[in-house]
Amino acid sequence: MKRAVVLLSGGLDSATTLSIAKAEGFEVFALSFDYEQRHKIELEAARRIAEELGARKHLIIKFNMRDIGGSALTSSIEVPKDRATEPQGRSRGTAPAPAAIPVTYVPARNTIFLSFALGWAETLEAEDIFIGVNAIDYSGYPDCRPEYIKAFEDMANLATKVSVEGKLRFKIITPLIKLTKAEIIKKGIELGVDYSLTWSCYDPVYTDGKYRPCMKCDSCRLRANGFKEAGMKDPLL
Repeated sequence: MKRAVVLLSGGLDSATTLSIAKAEGFEVFALSFDYEQRHKIELEAARRIAEELGARKHLIIKFNMRDIGGSALTSSIEVPKDRATEPQGRSRGTAPAPAAIPVTYVPARNTIFLSFALGWAETLEAEDIFIGVNAIDYSGYPDCRPEYIKAFEDMANLATKVSVEGKLRFKIITPLIKLTKAEIIKKGIELGVDYSLTWSCYDPVYTDGKYRPCMKCDSCRLRANGFKEAGMKDPLL
């Protein structure tokens, strides 16, 4: 069985991506990050998903991006609420204007995450790295675009011992990159993903002894629109 490293945030997209990798016959090694993010509750979701979907191993790497800051997810900057619900890439992959990138962008986050994934993949001798980035229904982050993924893949095959020696050729697999949120949800339902296990909210609200999604941040609104367009009810709610 071929091995694959799958980045698993605990959200809807990454859960679907992990399920796709399993369906394609990979032995999956799930990788999550505790980077002192505001919505650290997503890690509990990642643990549930990795167990439910049968990851061979689930590794959570801890480091502190709060010391770097520069994002509403890793500093005291407020998370934007009730922004326009029209996603940035609805024309199927166009890059957003720089002014469209919200303060929830975390500096170099996917580059850092993929670098850890690449290191683990090299050790596991796993050619395939799955990441659930999307360039259709997304907030406009530059490290979710196809050209970024292609550039990282090229770099990965220049920077690793096994690729330079010709033993492996790394591939960054992005099965969701050209799907709408509704299409992602329908694909996950086909594969049996239990979306009640996932977490999407950037700014969870703690009430009555539990965390609840704020329903106003970009991530909540994109999720809500996705379920609405798919004609389904969000089981998390």
